[in-house]
Amino acid sequence: MKTLRTRSMAKAVIAAAIAATAIGGAAVAQASQDTGNGDHRTADTAVADAFTAVDRNTAWQLTGRLKLDFPTFHTEGIAFTEDHIFLSSVEIIEPTVKFPSPQGGYDRTAGKGKGHLFVMDKAGKLQKDIVLAEGDMYHPGGIEFDGTNVWVPVAQYRPDSSSIVYRVDAKSLDVQKQFEVKDHFGGIVMDKQTGHLIGNTWGSRRFAEWGLNGKELSTWQNPDHFIDYQDCQYAANSKMLCAGVASLPQMPAAGGPSAKYDLGGIALIDSRTHATLHSVPFQQWTADGRVATRNPFKMTADGNHLTMRVAPDNGGEGTDTEILTYEATVTPAR
Repeated sequence: MKTLRTRSMAKAVIAAAIAATAIGGAAVAQASQDTGNGDHRTADTAVADAFTAVDRNTAWQLTGRLKLDFPTFHTEGIAFTEDHIFLSSVEIIEPTVKFPSPQGGYDRTAGKGKGHLFVMDKAGKLQKDIVLAEGDMYHPGGIEFDGTNVWVPVAQYRPDSSSIVYRVDAKSLDVQKQFEVKDHFGGIVMDKQTGHLIGNTWGSRRFAEWGLNGKELSTWQNPDHFIDYQDCQYAANSKMLCAGVASLPQMPAAGGPSAKYDLGGIALIDSRTHATLHSVPFQQWTADGRVATRNPFKMTADGNHLTMRVAPDNGGEGTDTEILTYEATVTPAR
């Protein structure tokens, strides 16, 4: 009987581990991914290593444009799987309005809107529009694909509010409401080393780490004021690669504070030490004058060759959204 009981316990432990992997992502599968050219590092490690060689003089080339032929509204985050492209977006029905002074802990009205997770094939053809919203929470943020699931935070469109974290199966497209959290969280990353989720608040001024049940495990203030992170991805060994933008005032001769300049940038962050390990400005703009790292962003690496995909222009604002591809080859430090 003791042997049977021991075997039963072992089976239960194995089953629990398999279930945790299914929910938390494909970290084990990702560990053996070949990045090409005989490079057997994980894709996450390859992009982290190559990015540390990027500087403000890196020669990025625009190599691809994928025009989307459906209304995309205000684009927020992007993720790529073997079969699909996922794009999160917020459709504004009633804009928020700033209060003269805070009311009920808020600085503005809730407004009204609809959150979208667009599912496309690799040619950019819309296959499904998944609506994600509940009450005043209708603003999807930056998204993450962990190898199995796409994680999507949907928040109120105002700071110091509340959010829902959704899990979307990347193959079946089944949607699961994972948990609710206090505060506006506009981006999310799955740490494949710990199985935890990490989110960033309005303006990325604060980070929080949760278990998959939504229990907050830690929180910290962002020590870096370079840019506001909009969309992030896991980058090996509990690091995350984040891109975004900061709207900064111009000098008087260029129009003064009312004439804003958008500074784009990318940063590699250690979620254990909370330090910014490497950060660079990104000096590429669209024909409509938007900096390329304005919201949706993901990067991959093949050896020392980096590929970045972004979608900075919004559909419904007199422009069509395009997924732009930029590429660069870097020389790692010896």
